[in-house]
Amino acid sequence: MEMLISKTWAVLGIGVAWGLSLTLAAPHASAQAKKDALILGMSLEPPGLDPTIAPAAAIGEITHLNIFEGLTRIQENGEVAPLLAESWTVSPDMMTFTFKLKQGVKFQDGTAFDSADVKYSFEKYAGEKSTNKRKAVFANMAKIETPDAYTVAISLKKPDPTLLFSLGENTAVITAPESSDTNATKPIGTGPYKLQDWVKGDSVTLVAAETYRDPAAIKIKTVKFRFISDQGAMVAAMRAGDLDAVPIGINGENVREFQKDKRFTVTVGSTEGETMLIINNKRKPLDDVRVRRALSHAIDKQAVLEAAAAGLGKVIGSHFPPHHPAYVDLTSMYPYDPAKAKALLKEAGVGNLELTLRLPPPPYARPIGEVVQAMLADVGITAKIESVEWAQWLDGTFKNKNFDLTVVSHVEPNDFVKYAEPDYYWQYDSKEAQALIAKATSTLDKAERTKALQDLQRRLAEDAVNVFLYNLPRPTVYKTGLKGLWVNAPIFVNDLAAVYWE
Repeated sequence: MEMLISKTWAVLGIGVAWGLSLTLAAPHASAQAKKDALILGMSLEPPGLDPTIAPAAAIGEITHLNIFEGLTRIQENGEVAPLLAESWTVSPDMMTFTFKLKQGVKFQDGTAFDSADVKYSFEKYAGEKSTNKRKAVFANMAKIETPDAYTVAISLKKPDPTLLFSLGENTAVITAPESSDTNATKPIGTGPYKLQDWVKGDSVTLVAAETYRDPAAIKIKTVKFRFISDQGAMVAAMRAGDLDAVPIGINGENVREFQKDKRFTVTVGSTEGETMLIINNKRKPLDDVRVRRALSHAIDKQAVLEAAAAGLGKVIGSHFPPHHPAYVDLTSMYPYDPAKAKALLKEAGVGNLELTLRLPPPPYARPIGEVVQAMLADVGITAKIESVEWAQWLDGTFKNKNFDLTVVSHVEPNDFVKYAEPDYYWQYDSKEAQALIAKATSTLDKAERTKALQDLQRRLAEDAVNVFLYNLPRPTVYKTGLKGLWVNAPIFVNDLAAVYWE
């Protein structure tokens, strides 16, 4: 959910003498050996390796499409393609989805994949004890039938026009009954890689899985994900050659500096990440919409974007990415206006307001926090910064809602549905928003769906649920010669099977 979603997307000469040939042989062998290995830098270490039980996007960045696979896969351009399902049919009323599964697929422990695993997985994700962040998707499944080992028929309680996309997210990966309960530490899936080791606080290493159905297609045999939370250390490791790529995690002016260095290639893509100053809507006086609107007027969003991302993203006015076909530009609704902010606070009877501003470790959060703190001070609000580690943020802020303000980027596609959950950590409770979300996620009419989404954006902005800052860009820095990394991120994933050295 955090941080970190888009619908687009060599020869050595022969020496003239024996001695020279020997001199060249060692570096040549070394270079060739490196062609099947990769070291990636990540800002955040995941709390576990099972994406179906915890919300951290860092889990999927390591395991999705690599260890675990779903029935469908979301392509870099946001389109849905087959994966474990080789084909499907959908009833006209979008109430029944029938999938034909790939045959000959194995889990990394050698057990065979079939329709029973799909039924098991989806029923588990809908179960009473499920902590799957997309639990509602699976709870909407009235019946899952498996007429044979390679056919799955899913009957829904209500139509879901986005189901095929949802089944391509990391929350819908297929697991086996034999290994599902230990996937957080010993992940077993059907993907091209398996876990070699996890050194807590340092790295996760994956190696090519001998059980994979198309092993010849995998060019990179060993991948290490190194966890480096400090931005300066990440930049230094990249410059020193200790990392081959940082898919997301180098920000601001550092990106500009790498663009000047021919040793590296830099791409800047789009994501589904709405970067926001999150407001606890139940905390007084933040439960007063005038106070929340004052916060929106107090923040210069373009200045925040410059400070945190060197201006590489786009300012937003509601919880929608600018590339979404239903996007409404609401950026002019709350212009930077400290005088208006002060007037709204006075109207609400609020003076000398003191708030906590809890900042998690993603590299964008702390630069944003410092700018926001100064801007709030200009309108008479004292924001006390509390920098916390990711586990603390997930427990205290996300789970227990113990905060006034926080900064995070929500990166999951279609996560506007969270505004229909009054108990979600920003604690927004609007019957109108809930009705619009219900319509947007169930109506079969595309025009009606678009209108509901646009009305929802306006409702969220009117209620100033959060201070909507900017769409998270995806700057990727990597050694020149590495190919296959995604530019855009409709979902946060590192599709390692597509990566190779030139």
